[in-house]
Amino acid sequence: MNLPHIKDDAMPAKENRIIYSHIGLEGWNASIEKYLSDGGYAVLAETVKRPREELCAEVEKSKIKGRGGAGFPTGTKWKFLDRKSGKPIYLICNADESEPGTCKDRLLIYQDPHKIIEGIMCACYAINAAQAFIYIRGEYINGYRILQKAIAEARERGFVGKNICGSDYCCDITVSRGAGCYVCGEETGLISSLAGGRAYPRIKPPYFPAVKGLYDCPTAVNNVETVCWIPEIFKRGGEAVSKIGCPADPGTHVWGVSGLVQKPGRYEITTGECTLGELLHDLCGGPLPGRRFKAIIPGGSSMKILRWDEKFTVKNADGTTSERRVEDIPLDSASFMQCGTAIGSCGIIVMDNTIDMVEALANLSQFYAHESCGQCTPCREGTLWMSRITKRICEGWGRMEDVDLLKSVADNICGRTICALGEGAAWPVQSNVSKFRDEYFEKIRRQQAVGGQARLDNNAYRLI
Repeated sequence: MNLPHIKDDAMPAKENRIIYSHIGLEGWNASIEKYLSDGGYAVLAETVKRPREELCAEVEKSKIKGRGGAGFPTGTKWKFLDRKSGKPIYLICNADESEPGTCKDRLLIYQDPHKIIEGIMCACYAINAAQAFIYIRGEYINGYRILQKAIAEARERGFVGKNICGSDYCCDITVSRGAGCYVCGEETGLISSLAGGRAYPRIKPPYFPAVKGLYDCPTAVNNVETVCWIPEIFKRGGEAVSKIGCPADPGTHVWGVSGLVQKPGRYEITTGECTLGELLHDLCGGPLPGRRFKAIIPGGSSMKILRWDEKFTVKNADGTTSERRVEDIPLDSASFMQCGTAIGSCGIIVMDNTIDMVEALANLSQFYAHESCGQCTPCREGTLWMSRITKRICEGWGRMEDVDLLKSVADNICGRTICALGEGAAWPVQSNVSKFRDEYFEKIRRQQAVGGQARLDNNAYRLI
């Protein structure tokens, strides 16, 4: 795997706001008047005049990957749509954003809803969708209201609904609220929920959304940030977009940085033009005074954790290998994969030297145990056991053998579930236990020294 080009100058890291072009602008608001004043819906007006095959080809040429977490090429996903079945095609904009540490889509919903709507309508025309849906997480109540108002404004101006921009193309948008369920972020679970059923992820095959999705019809499911890229691709051209940043992962990513940094927030960075260290130090201001970075989770809570003092051996473009520190990892998908993790939803969670890693994992494990839909036995039982074991250690009932037991449970979840929630729960456990193993033993020893052993003697297998 080739590494992207890394800038060799000493300039501090900078943002490149393409998707976030309106976010934080002085005087900007969510009204259609503001959006139109900056050329809004002009791309849509031109899009409905172009051949659909040409538009889909532009998306494929752009090599833009989905921004929801999986990183699947958007053009390829559209190419898989079953256009021969005779069934209507649907487009779903996934605005569930339920991954802990992820907060990038919310800002677009609240401050720039018309960019999302224009992106959806451009995408719908390109794939000839009969209807579009926005599935928004239930907690985003104001976001739901903002989108409803924005859609009504766009419908009144002829950008949504019948005869879009004076063409013969008709397509409407429906906003549907979720019920605060993590698993609805998974596309087949989302589809089940949207159709009125329980949010159970479906087995692939046969339930590939592009073939058998909403109402058993071909369905494209794209993230909020992803659909916002569609007008940019149609305006700039797929070839031009493919040359922004890394060839293998073009464009920009919006990184949501939370946790123990001086300036948490959202930062839009061109892929490969900034390292993790530059983002956290130059843009986020570095660690809090008197502290130092200890670990980061790079892509929402379900990704494997990285120790700040880790080093990796990576393969260079010329076939040689070199050593890389965590802070030197370029902000693109391939570089994080080389280091044994992934960018996921680009939600970076920063932990410093004040954080108890056992307590942090217990918190995450409790979340995944609560959010498991219960459909798959390894996930249903495994997440519960991981939560109970970590809680047991935190409360002073831990045994030395619990450390290996914890990892064993996680190992037996991976690859044995319908959806990725199982892996999302297991990966933080596997990486946390392996990289901070000494902390677990030390915590158990310390607790035993102050009386934990007495409790263990009375009930060695207490789980709650």
